[in-house]
Amino acid sequence: MLTYEECLAMSDLTEEEIAAIAEHEHMDTMIAMALGHYLVTHNGEQKIRDIILDDIAEARHAGNTERERVLRAVLQHFIATHPEHGRSSVA
Repeated sequence: MLTYEECLAMSDLTEEEIAAIAEHEHMDTMIAMALGHYLVTHNGEQKIRDIILDDIAEARHAGNTERERVLRAVLQHFIATHPEHGRSSVA
């Protein structure tokens, strides 16, 4: 059986990126990890970027500036590690 850490290493995503997917899609982190891995391996990086942008907008709307700051850092990292799909404007 694979451990969480092994699955994380194979996902090509960070824990924070997976947490953003889980939050946005209202799902368990292991399911979000599987979804994120699928998206990364099937040209779905734009969808992950959009998920993080949605999470940023929700944090901003809720007035949660700390969460917004964290998510902006998550987005910057995602764009840096998946540059071919992250060039559009950032919220």
